[in-house]
Amino acid sequence: MNRPQPNDYPTWGETYISKVDGDILEILEEQVLSIPALFQSNKQKENFAYAEGKWTLKEMLGHIIDCERIFVYRMTCFARNEQQHLPGFEEDDYVTNAHFHERNYEDMIEEFATLRKANLYFFKSLNAEELERKGVASSREITVKSILYIAAGHIIHHVGVLKERYEVV
Repeated sequence: MNRPQPNDYPTWGETYISKVDGDILEILEEQVLSIPALFQSNKQKENFAYAEGKWTLKEMLGHIIDCERIFVYRMTCFARNEQQHLPGFEEDDYVTNAHFHERNYEDMIEEFATLRKANLYFFKSLNAEELERKGVASSREITVKSILYIAAGHIIHHVGVLKERYEVV
């Protein structure tokens, strides 16, 4: 699958798409194993935040789960040729209102893995025409393929943050 072109997504998407290097489906499949392993191996830090007002490791995982759901919803809508504009979301508000601190960390790890495994069936089912379909989310036009790359790159981005600021191993 060819990479999305800059006219396929809003400028903010480059932050995530630029982090994707290699076969997109292989990367998405690899994340099914690597992301749960990363969070599991840092269980002792689940309530750690690197600074006042920053998310804890558990909240970061919850954010990743929320974004996975939102990205896949958007992809589904646009792949099915939805013409309605989809709303944006404020990630900090989502985390604030999600009560991730009350949730079981291991359950959240399993939730991500299960969610991504299920989503892989959808990702692999998309044909070339569906991948090129566009829709409007957050008041910006974007292709299904771009969202697929953003989903992978978003996680790559957060893994970098986790390694740099949370000192996860």
